[in-house]
Amino acid sequence: MAKRGEGLRDGGGQRFRVVLEFDGTAYRGWQKQGEKSVRTVQGVILERAVELFAGGKVDLQGNGRTDAGVHALEYTAHLEVVTRLSPDEIKDALNRLLPRDIAILELVPADSRFHARHHCVGRSYLYQIAEEPRAFFRRYVWDLDAALDLSLMQQTATLFVGMHDCAAFAEKQELKKSTLVLIKALRLERVAGMLLVRVVASHFLWHLVRRLVGTMA
Repeated sequence: MAKRGEGLRDGGGQRFRVVLEFDGTAYRGWQKQGEKSVRTVQGVILERAVELFAGGKVDLQGNGRTDAGVHALEYTAHLEVVTRLSPDEIKDALNRLLPRDIAILELVPADSRFHARHHCVGRSYLYQIAEEPRAFFRRYVWDLDAALDLSLMQQTATLFVGMHDCAAFAEKQELKKSTLVLIKALRLERVAGMLLVRVVASHFLWHLVRRLVGTMA
């Protein structure tokens, strides 16, 4: 694996834009950790990619970190590797090798300068709150089992839109860097007994969304 932000050092690799989805229940987030015992989405994909490309150099970068247990519906990454396989062949082969809780949805050629994180213009987060018991969504919702005041929450949500210092919602380790976050949109809607909170922002601090939602609730 190349260092973060770099491509393959010896050049000659092809770069691909990858869109994937994953169930984050069994993972400690996206980013590969130093400890081999820590299971992450990036780490598992890299292991399978190295297997596919017979131990060759592989660079895989995501558009940002995710917290442990967080799921993704459309997560963008880029993959760089020296290969003669077509994009469809790579996609199909990786999906055969990957566990069922990770799926490659799209894999297409990308410009060699494309970077999933640096060229990301925004990130969208969906937080689901169950206001009544739901048997099939327990792993994907905050099981509050209580009615919330949607109108009041929508009024509160308008206060968070814009550029804000989110230090009050950050973990201690986040305070060592800028805690300014541009929240571009924050929308709430009630659908089939669930309250859906959609947040679009420049980036997210660790646990920011769950604390923001908890404040509104």
